[in-house]
Amino acid sequence: MYKYLTSAEYLKDYKIFVSFNNGDEGVVDLKDKLKPKGIFRNIMDLQNFKKVKFNPELDTISWPNGADLAPEFLYECLQKN
Repeated sequence: MYKYLTSAEYLKDYKIFVSFNNGDEGVVDLKDKLKPKGIFRNIMDLQNFKKVKFNPELDTISWPNGADLAPEFLYECLQKN
């Protein structure tokens, strides 16, 4: 089954609470998961990271600068409740 996000909410620091279409949900902490290169350099600044939104067209999270992350990557980072 292809896993994709059904919702996401910024929590604090570099943490986002995410829910997937298979019912799994939990916190994704991206602090040490992203490399400050290319399009991600901008979102490593916490003020820019906080602008993260759930993008229902892509079924994942994205930022105003166009950066987004694959749902599969987020699922691998998931800390289930």
